[in-house]
Amino acid sequence: MKRFGGLWERICSLENIEFAHRLARKGKAHYTEVKMVDRDPDKYFMMIRKMLIEKSFINSPYVVMMRTDGLKEREIWKLPYFPDRIIHHCIVNILEPIWIRGFIRDTYSSLPGRGVHDGVKRLRRALTSVDATKYCLKLDVRKFYRSIDHGELKSLIRRKIKDMDVLWLLDLIIDSAPGVPIGNYSSQYFANVYLSDFDHWIKETLRVRYYFRYCDDLVLLGKTKEELHRIRVDINRYLSEQLKLDVKKNWQVFPVDARGIDFLGYRFFHRFTLVRKSIVQRFKEQVKKSEERSLAAYNGWFVWADTYNLRKQYGWV
Repeated sequence: MKRFGGLWERICSLENIEFAHRLARKGKAHYTEVKMVDRDPDKYFMMIRKMLIEKSFINSPYVVMMRTDGLKEREIWKLPYFPDRIIHHCIVNILEPIWIRGFIRDTYSSLPGRGVHDGVKRLRRALTSVDATKYCLKLDVRKFYRSIDHGELKSLIRRKIKDMDVLWLLDLIIDSAPGVPIGNYSSQYFANVYLSDFDHWIKETLRVRYYFRYCDDLVLLGKTKEELHRIRVDINRYLSEQLKLDVKKNWQVFPVDARGIDFLGYRFFHRFTLVRKSIVQRFKEQVKKSEERSLAAYNGWFVWADTYNLRKQYGWV
């Protein structure tokens, strides 16, 4: 496996820091910290470069808050915009192409070109092979982000990255909180690196043709429920022994057309796709509030499912 070096100067370059600021500030131009950097960007870019080159950068304290995401309440860890969020973007700008190259095609979650609707297209295409996708194994990892083992994550990162300066910075960020905190821009990449070997094992060792993963939400399709039950036992063993992770006890093996696959905000059947009920309910609540901007966003969501009558009702078709 090729290991990459010579990355540090690219991460620390003023061009990369400026680009990182432009990416990090999207949708946040009204933030006080963003305005502060915008008033004298060269000054702050030089400060970040100096922190990195001299290794004087230390992680700022996190602010931890709870946020409701659908039906789940998540613990969100927030860092200051300067310098932390900019530095996280500096890292991802350079390492993202290296990491993505090693991911399987059907892993999603905030990756370029691999958003929710790319996953929707890929899963719908798989379901056209009806005989090979009669049954679904649906499972997710218990407390995934908080359970990521730092030692194992560092070991996996070192299989691709050999630049010691970069490893110093990555280790500093990894050790800044338990597991991998939801809220860090780098966390989604750390999470995918952590599960990448597992993904390849499912595809190449277990030879599962139809496997999809969004964060810690896994969908596997097969011809028989017996086949999927055997795979589930193997998955439990691999996650426990190799990655120190546990599968939630609410895993399911079921006929696809009996209940549909609840994944990516939709319910997938062989002949049609529905929007998840909770999303439709939130949409109806927005209708009552007459929040036009929110309603337009829902149209973009509904167009990927069989929702002609609903969209017609609101003049979208």
